[in-house]
Parts: sequence; C-alpha cells; structure tokens
Amino acid sequence: MSRIRALFDPDHLPALDLAYAIARPALGLGDDQPPPRILLLYGSLRERSFSRLAVEEAARLLRHLGAETRIFDPSDLPLPHQVAGDDHPAVHQLRKLSMWSEGQVWCSPERHGQISGIMKAQIDHLPLEMKGLRPTQGRTLAVMQVSGGSQSFNAVNTLRLLGRWMRMFTIPNQSSVAMAYNEFDEAGRMKPSSYYDRIVDVMEELVRITVLMRPHAIQLVDRYSERKAAGIKVDPSATRASATLTVSE
Repeated sequence: MSRIRALFDPDHLPALDLAYAIARPALGLGDDQPPPRILLLYGSLRERSFSRLAVEEAARLLRHLGAETRIFDPSDLPLPHQVAGDDHPAVHQLRKLSMWSEGQVWCSPERHGQISGIMKAQIDHLPLEMKGLRPTQGRTLAVMQVSGGSQSFNAVNTLRLLGRWMRMFTIPNQSSVAMAYNEFDEAGRMKPSSYYDRIVDVMEELVRITVLMRPHAIQLVDRYSERKAAGIKVDPSATRASATLTVSE
C-alpha cells in the first residue's frame, strides 16, 4: 500500500500569474539538478482538509519550480508507541520518505491555539537518529498553517520550534491562511489571493535555499560531539573536518 497521495491536476495553476512566476528560482545559486526532493506533510484527516489542500497547492507550485515532491498520507499512521517498536508500514514509509527528502513542508491546522495531534504524531515518528542515519538533520523546512478564524501564527511558531529540535534549517518565510474555508473553491483549488501569493513566495524561497545548501549540507551538520561519540578523529593536516554524516540516500 502506497501512502503517497496522488496529486490531481499537478500542472494546472489557475491562481498563478505566469507573467510574474520564475520557473527556476534557484538558477545561478547552485546546481539545481537533479530536482530538489521535497516531502510535504499535512495535519488533518478531514475529507475536506484545508491543510491538505494547501499542501497540494504547494506541491503543484514546487513542481512548477523544478522540484520533485511526495505528499505523505497519514490516514493509517498509528500513534507513537501504539504499535510495539513503532513497527508499522506507515511509520516505515514516513521515515523512508524523510530520508529521501532534501527539504520538507509542514502544514498544520490551528486547533485550540496549537498544531493538530495528527501533525505532531508524524513529527514524533521521525527520530533524530535511526541506525546511524538521521531522517531530518540538515534538511530545509518550510512551515505553513491554516486557520478557521482570524489570522494567527501559533501553529507555525510551534512548527518552527519543532524544526529546530529536529535539527532542520527552517526558512525565514512562512504562510498562515486565515478563514481557510473561504480560500478554496468547490474543487479544492485555492483562489487567487494574497494568501496564495504568500505560498508562492514560500515555495520559491524553499527551492532557493535547498539548492543553495545542497553542496554544503553534509558539512553543515558535521558535529564535534557526534565525531567524538563515533570515535572518528580529525586529520590535523586537513583544512576542515571530513564530513562524517550523510543527509540523504
């Protein structure tokens, strides 16, 4: 069973004004080939989930901007420790997708002033270290939220905190969509608005920073404490410590 959501109309961007859109925003910043690999997570299981709809719009934009995307479907994800050893196919696939990614997008609804339990459960299933591999360390992160009421930043603030805890590089820009029920049409597509434009801004920035960091990602997460714990000594004649960690496979 695949838990990667299929994206309908992946190349149809009715709210995007192509006259102002840059097809390859990272061009000149670094090698943008192969396409940056972006994993997208959303935080609601409702049939009409606005966090999922926002993530789908983000995925379409990322594809247009030259990225490769995967949207994880958390519908059968158990709670952390609900299954002994978290040995569940959905957990395995989530971790595999995180290892695959170079960057991620997290979008949660704001519920009681915070992120949803579904959102937190997905992050809780991503360990800092797993058999010598680190599913999140060194990856870029963009955070978004949708709200049923007026604009708020409680969820994105929490997602930023979690991103830092997971040793990710969270980009400066972010998206918060207020009264989300007004921002999507009956087909689930986001209407043209300043909220949509902000999501375009965030995805452009995510692609740029992911490509900019790509040649340096391993070095940026090469830590003294981890070299010491692993017994890996540094060659004193080297100009810098050899990278000892891998951030993708």
